[in-house]
Amino acid sequence: MTTFAVLEYLRRHLAGQLKPEDSTLLRYPTPISQLLGFEILAVDERAATVRMTVTPDVHGNQQGTVHGGTIAELADAAIGTAHSTVIGEGESFATIELTVRYLRPVWKTSLTATAWAQHAGRTVSHYRCEIRDDTDRIVAVADSSVMTVRGDDADRSGPRSR
Repeated sequence: MTTFAVLEYLRRHLAGQLKPEDSTLLRYPTPISQLLGFEILAVDERAATVRMTVTPDVHGNQQGTVHGGTIAELADAAIGTAHSTVIGEGESFATIELTVRYLRPVWKTSLTATAWAQHAGRTVSHYRCEIRDDTDRIVAVADSSVMTVRGDDADRSGPRSR
């Protein structure tokens, strides 16, 4: 079994070069990405592109358009994927702020979220994400702050009481 750094693992995944026994520090694919059908299209250090197909029949709200929360989740997934590329042993991370500006309604389409770091800090980093439809129109823009945690705060073994 080979354990890769997250960025190398994701690059190998995209190139179709992973073996079933290969692993990384974080969980890929994530349960939420499997549930919602996210697909990683591209990855680089502190950058990622993630796609999903949406339809009001599955992701809809009362107006018959795709629910904004679905778009926000896609943005958060792209940003999280981008930030995960710099997470090492003994580290984890959490979104501490996510702001989404919706620019147009969405119906049945493929949404592509591209995220990149605007500021890479030791503890807090800031990301921008553009979400585009299958005609390449921007449907939403997201800004996020992500906190890297270390030591006991990064323990992924489960909840603990303080």
